[in-house]
Amino acid sequence: MSNENAEAKQSTMRSTGQETSDILTTRQGHPVYDNQNLRTVGNRGPATLENYHFLEKMSHFDRERVPERVVHARGAGAHGVFEAYGTVGDQPISRYTRAKLFQEKGKITPLFVRFSTVIHGGHSPETLRDPRGFAVKMYTEDGNWDLVGNNLKIFFIRDALKFPDFIHAFKPDPVTNRQDPVRQFDFISHTPEAMHMITFLFSPWGIPANYRQMQGSGVNTYKWVNQDGEAVLVKYHWEPLQGIKNLTTKEAQEIQAKNFNHATQDLYEAIERGDYPQWELCVQIMSDDEHAELDFDPLDDTKIWPKDQFPWLPVGRMTLNRNPVNYFAEVEQSAFGTGVLVDGLDFSDDKMLQGRTFSYSDTQRYRVGTNYLQLPINAPRKHVATNQRDGQMAYHQDIVEGVNPHVNYEPSSLGGLKEAERPGTDHTPQYNAALVRAKIDRQNNFKQAGETYRGFEEWERQELIINLVDALSRCPTHIQDKMIEMFHACDGDYGNRVQEGIRQARTMEGTDGAAAEADKAVKQAEEKGREAKPY
Repeated sequence: MSNENAEAKQSTMRSTGQETSDILTTRQGHPVYDNQNLRTVGNRGPATLENYHFLEKMSHFDRERVPERVVHARGAGAHGVFEAYGTVGDQPISRYTRAKLFQEKGKITPLFVRFSTVIHGGHSPETLRDPRGFAVKMYTEDGNWDLVGNNLKIFFIRDALKFPDFIHAFKPDPVTNRQDPVRQFDFISHTPEAMHMITFLFSPWGIPANYRQMQGSGVNTYKWVNQDGEAVLVKYHWEPLQGIKNLTTKEAQEIQAKNFNHATQDLYEAIERGDYPQWELCVQIMSDDEHAELDFDPLDDTKIWPKDQFPWLPVGRMTLNRNPVNYFAEVEQSAFGTGVLVDGLDFSDDKMLQGRTFSYSDTQRYRVGTNYLQLPINAPRKHVATNQRDGQMAYHQDIVEGVNPHVNYEPSSLGGLKEAERPGTDHTPQYNAALVRAKIDRQNNFKQAGETYRGFEEWERQELIINLVDALSRCPTHIQDKMIEMFHACDGDYGNRVQEGIRQARTMEGTDGAAAEADKAVKQAEEKGREAKPY
């Protein structure tokens, strides 16, 4: 903790009648005179039940962990600020959105960022192939805005109903507890819209070198709303001013052998030495309609909006300048949700976005608790006044001085809370369609995957093929054949190279790529293990 923060804390404690001291106490405030020895009958025991200090200490220790995030469990975070440019490209930003944090040039908004890996567990190596989460919480004057995304600009699926199935396929086998490419590609072979994401994930873009040198994206399509209630579609992109760096599988394995926390360490130490990482926030803007001229649906999160048609327009800059003081309190308990939008920002009809908006906040209420928004890392930096009461771990009530504390409902004539005035005209989109269960019309599952493949440098294509062949060589023939068919649909050369790689893996006696290496490691542990005598 900095001297400034420590002095502020001591000042607060003095103002509330609390004394500052370095004397160890219990949670009840009792001084601890002996933190080394249980209270026992004689120095050999037995222990007695009235060991209150021990019971409090151990029972809290037994409950130190909260449920791990199902996805994005492994993470690192930092505090910082966002500085607005006041413009979008060369136009006043008020033309498109009335969100206050963007309006004035130089306006500063405090924020917190959590970077993460998606599939792997809380203590997994940071060198594993996986999308990286990129979640930003801005503490604006109108309340919190969470921009929850990934380092890659697209996703595996376009319908939220498929999300649990996708995650189950990529998580460990429920019987063996091992991740299995057979399960992964079994799912992907039936999910053609995933081909674009697979092309990125199995290339070097699937292993960013660290958190500072990776891009971020909101992934989904959102809306901006101006003072008159007019809306446009927007996509968000964080561009690292440190540049972008990715790793090959071999490079990642070499790093993992030495340090499997390298990205967390890199972020922490960069900030400690004053080398504050920065990202420029850019947006792409599109009119809010179906855009029949495009060969894809603009709400499809498996697609990229082409830069030449929808240029990146800078709107501000983020700087991370302060490390957390307590990892659990600030990083592990930080809670984000795609539904956390301030006035001037709105949802699009993106089906994945709408599903995420339920799922993200729901999982935080389960994981951290119904009052997770009272925690300092999640609480808005503005006055909060609600009629919500009680619940587990409620440590204050949102009661306003001068407001009748007996009234926890609205409307009321007895001095309760009142509705706010509208800050602008409501955005009111119109709908005229049947309620259906149906796929979108313009799926175009393979074109952009092929364009991405052709846009890679040759070393990136080569790495992509090696990684795909290593994974697919473990799969049954019918899955291999289906995947080869889909790679050919993306690009002829792409399909040919994967097909040839699998053919060579089949004919090379005694090897089937990564599967053989994994099996060797199991045998090596037994063969190279040093014998020891029992003791």
